Amino acid sequence: MSVAALVVSAAPADATTTAPVPPPSPGEVIPGQKTATPALIEGIREQAPAARDASGAARAYLAAEQDRYRIADPGHDLKPAGTVTTGGHEVVRLRQEHRGVPVLGGEYVVRMEKRGGDRVVTGTSGKYFTGLRTGTTAEVDDALAVERAVDAVLNELAEKDFTTVEGTGEGVGEEDAPPLTGVSHDLVVLPKGPGVLTRHVTVRGTDPAGGEPVLREVYIDAQAGYPVLQYSGIRTFGAPGAAAEGRRLAKEPRPTDSDTGSGSGSGSGSGSGVRLDGTAVGLQVTYDETRAAYLLRDRSRMQNGTGNVLATWDARGKRPSEVSGVWPDGIQEFGSPTPAFDADATEAGAVDVHWAAGQVYDYYRTKHGRDSLDGRGMTVSSLVGIADYGGTYVNAFWDGTKMVYGLGDDEYRPLSAGLDVVGHEMTHGVIEHSADLVYAGQSGALNEALADYFGNAIETDVRGISMADPSSGLLGETLCRTRTPRECAIRDLNDGRTTAGSFLGAGFATDNGGVHYNSTIFGGALWDIREDLGPDLADRIVYKALTEYLTPLDGFTEGRAAVLAAARALGVGGKDLSAVQRAFSAHGIVPGWELALGVDSDLVLERVNTFDSDLGAGGGWWVASTSNEDGSEAYSVWAGRTDGTGGLKLMSPNDGRYHVNPATDGRTVVWQAHGADGVDILARPLAGGPVKVLAHHRSVGNALDVDGDVVAYAYSAYGGRTAIAYLSLKDPENRDTRGGGTYHRSTWPSVSDGKVVYQDRSRVRAEYESTTRVIDVATGEESVIQTAAPGTALGPTAVTGSHVYWLLDEIGQNGTTALRRTGLDGSGVTDLSPETGPGALNVADLTVSADAVTVVARTPSAELRNESLAKLWQFAPRGGGDGMVRSRVSCNRGEQLSAAAAAGTQVFWLDGTTGISNIVTRTRPTGTCA
Repeated sequence: MSVAALVVSAAPADATTTAPVPPPSPGEVIPGQKTATPALIEGIREQAPAARDASGAARAYLAAEQDRYRIADPGHDLKPAGTVTTGGHEVVRLRQEHRGVPVLGGEYVVRMEKRGGDRVVTGTSGKYFTGLRTGTTAEVDDALAVERAVDAVLNELAEKDFTTVEGTGEGVGEEDAPPLTGVSHDLVVLPKGPGVLTRHVTVRGTDPAGGEPVLREVYIDAQAGYPVLQYSGIRTFGAPGAAAEGRRLAKEPRPTDSDTGSGSGSGSGSGSGVRLDGTAVGLQVTYDETRAAYLLRDRSRMQNGTGNVLATWDARGKRPSEVSGVWPDGIQEFGSPTPAFDADATEAGAVDVHWAAGQVYDYYRTKHGRDSLDGRGMTVSSLVGIADYGGTYVNAFWDGTKMVYGLGDDEYRPLSAGLDVVGHEMTHGVIEHSADLVYAGQSGALNEALADYFGNAIETDVRGISMADPSSGLLGETLCRTRTPRECAIRDLNDGRTTAGSFLGAGFATDNGGVHYNSTIFGGALWDIREDLGPDLADRIVYKALTEYLTPLDGFTEGRAAVLAAARALGVGGKDLSAVQRAFSAHGIVPGWELALGVDSDLVLERVNTFDSDLGAGGGWWVASTSNEDGSEAYSVWAGRTDGTGGLKLMSPNDGRYHVNPATDGRTVVWQAHGADGVDILARPLAGGPVKVLAHHRSVGNALDVDGDVVAYAYSAYGGRTAIAYLSLKDPENRDTRGGGTYHRSTWPSVSDGKVVYQDRSRVRAEYESTTRVIDVATGEESVIQTAAPGTALGPTAVTGSHVYWLLDEIGQNGTTALRRTGLDGSGVTDLSPETGPGALNVADLTVSADAVTVVARTPSAELRNESLAKLWQFAPRGGGDGMVRSRVSCNRGEQLSAAAAAGTQVFWLDGTTGISNIVTRTRPTGTCA
């Protein structure tokens, strides 16, 4: 998967020194990168043209100053996205369109002061992309975009869960009931180079393998139908994979006044309850005549006349996937026959969250003048008691309309028991209705950092915790039943370890590009500012940066510039302003910080800028799919020699299709070409010659292999039923297939020395049987290498002239998998990496040479750390014996993906250390990593 950012971060903002920072000179400009429009201007006082409203004045000002802003037609290309007025201060947000099509993350902010009928511009910031030239006519319609988006998510789930989604678990998907559905939101331009026209599709449903909710934002190239960007909309409070936090589905219904029952009842009043820590608290409740009960419905706080409320709902019996992005049927607000709520409401976490939601609302109202999450008095709905299969769920999320809190488990109380958790989730709502930071990559980490900051700030204030207390930076520390607060805490903003030097580059398939892994880099800096400047001033600075300066695609560098600018706008100077800069410098957030991330591998190809494409290697050559430097072009397949000699060879035609997942044996390169009419399997000799079409399918998986005259690949038959095929390069029409039936699925093929190995799942006498199989291509003879135990998930395969290798998961949901090896006849079964025991790994992929097997694997860990990202491990013979020794291929930080084995112990892979996708290599493993 690509670890490329959505767009390149803005240019450096400030000097790295910690000396006092002088106020900006009038008109100080921070230039944007890859755009002629400035990223930030402060220290100006310029007259805005007269206009009917603030957005009109802002756009007229940008038009009048075209020499500076380079926005050709602000009145047409910038659409009003909301104005916030505080006294005489106006903040106007304008969203970019390109020829009438929205631009992802394109947003510009104009800050003005209004006195009488005159307006003065005091500053601007944001991202307006001046280089966009793409057309806006789509070749792919909504229906096809949805189909391709669902396929992309299914493929990702299949890789993560080993087996095909349709064949996972008894009775799941076997009758082709779709586990996922998609909704198209029409066209969006991705701001890469001249722009990439896409159709934005939201895919949601349930992962059949584990029952987890699925909510993905997928962007399909509108010309070729290829998924060029995909990230999860599910946001977890804790470690990635612990549970699910949902992000908004566009146009989903919000609870109305009638939903919250505000149309009935005889008024609001005081009630009471006991929190999970035993503290008695007062609650604002409403008596509802229809139900003849007091409800956890607070009608006392919002004073704007909307009649909206803070309401707490009983969602026990609902799973995360049933409430993520939708309003579930059949739930009611918690009720009680008296104003005193009993132990049932306590144990569900309802008392805690109702009390805490009021505290968070009060904080934003009294400290920042903000009326609810959207600033306009929106209803605050909290759902408690959510549990997954097995009756536990240790997480919480905001989905754009409501907060959802898990029931917890034997160790963790309901997530609503943490005031910092409630503050964190409600702050996601504040962020969505202000900067709306895209929840992926650096902007997603910034989103998490701000939610952590305000959630923790609210808790420390309410609980009276001193900022000097070493525990003040702990998040989630009150959730545990037996562990100490420090043992229980999910994150620590005072850990002293998270700096930009510890940045972990990850693809969007992993923690949405590291939104939790990297959040405390920025969140820790903000917490240092709070310790140095005090809660009141620090909170005002950070809130101002969030609501008046930041825009959706901002990263750490822009975030630093925004906080410094907000501090200066509030009159902060001298040693206090120096302290703000020092906090960022201490966490390594300085101009060009990404350039300081070192690697121990050799660079082969920089900035491949691809999404969801594997590498290949064999016969002295490596092959890869790449885009151009800014990622705006459809992907092409290139080949290079593994010893680094000679130049690169372009193998694929430049025809607008996406050429991906190449494989080679050193004589031929095969790959997939994705276009609007389906997918071709193509081949071309490395020595040169025409491109040959081997097969055409509606949809394919990533698995593709070639050896000599034999090509094997995975594809989807009608209804998404997975199948494999193998064929001859000389006679591709003579194709053999397996699977593709309602009760027979096949996947994960590999080929070597005339043998095809694959995984098979079929129904035999009313029972499903999963087997690893080998086909002798010359004779057509097929044999079963091994029959899996019931409930086993089977993963990718690899084969050499002497052995078969594959991955399997015999113990579901334990977080580890096994790497198994046998002889070609199934003899000599050996688990090179066992599923249990010391050193067990979560192995996800494998690649082999005649001398070694290399796997992509994660080390199971409850903590967010480098080792829990995907790394490469290699198994090679020990001395002259039969044993295998395990070594780390590379000690690079960040994610290591898509390994391709060359001769001996050499491996090529996609490395994410620097936050972008680079192809790198090592000829031998590094051994161990400290």
